[in-house]
Amino acid sequence: MTERWVWGTGLATTAEDGTVLDTWFPSPALGRVPSSDTTDAAHDLKALSGVDARRAVTISVVTIEIDLDAAPASTSDAYLRLHALSHRLAQPNTLNLDGIFAHLANVAWTNAGPMHPDALTAQRPHLLRAGIQVQSLDKFPRLLDYVVPPGVRIADASRARLGAYLSPGTTVMHAGFVNFNAGTLGQSMVEGRISQGVVVGDGSDIGGGASIMGTLSGGGAHKVSIGARTLLGANAGVGISLGDDCVVEAGLYVTAGTKILLADQPSLPDGNKPAVKGAELSGRNGLLFRRNSLSGAVEAVQRAGVGVTLNEALHA
Repeated sequence: MTERWVWGTGLATTAEDGTVLDTWFPSPALGRVPSSDTTDAAHDLKALSGVDARRAVTISVVTIEIDLDAAPASTSDAYLRLHALSHRLAQPNTLNLDGIFAHLANVAWTNAGPMHPDALTAQRPHLLRAGIQVQSLDKFPRLLDYVVPPGVRIADASRARLGAYLSPGTTVMHAGFVNFNAGTLGQSMVEGRISQGVVVGDGSDIGGGASIMGTLSGGGAHKVSIGARTLLGANAGVGISLGDDCVVEAGLYVTAGTKILLADQPSLPDGNKPAVKGAELSGRNGLLFRRNSLSGAVEAVQRAGVGVTLNEALHA
């Protein structure tokens, strides 16, 4: 099945010790490498190849193809997977990223391109003279240094990593953040954090300071999803999935183990409202999660009608 393959011709940056620092693929495509001659694409990039003494790197043209169901096998392979996500060739959680960190070097990202951290120290006087500044020290680069997703606004380039999947109409505000293998499946407002593996549905709003639990650093195995027209309030957070037309009130964090009272359900014989763990409500549509201002208990009630409506002027 050729739709489970991606190929591309790009530029790989290699440090003096042989470490491949990155690979940029300007136009990756679904399928296998065409049997027809691909020298035109390589020829266009050839002029950009060569040695950059300022960063102590060599830039060379590469053409590869990858099986999206197989694990990454090299640095260029890993970068092609990240490009496939950001070019919207594959949605988050639909391609194999097992072991990707082993193929991504820790890189000094500068405004002139990537370089080895060791070379950064040795080359610093020359970098300063050339006006080259270090922007970060990380395994992942900024999305906008490699891909410009059509129809998307990103207020701060450092807040979206390569490998983010951003659908047309998405706005990522200054405090918003979108990790790799995560993103939006429609028009959305992102003012909070979308962690690795998380997808947000069409018309949803991730409020300022809000956080969605991921699985990279000590989290569980559940990959959280946010449905359509759902609002995650300012400084709120979730470790469970939300269905369509849900609201989590500002400042409330709901995890799989949170004890939640079903406030609109009939009382039990003892007079108390029934209670469930957050995991039992994961993915359900039309719920409002709130904290009772008198008792402090977390409650969930069924909502009527649709959820939030985004301001179209902010997403055009």
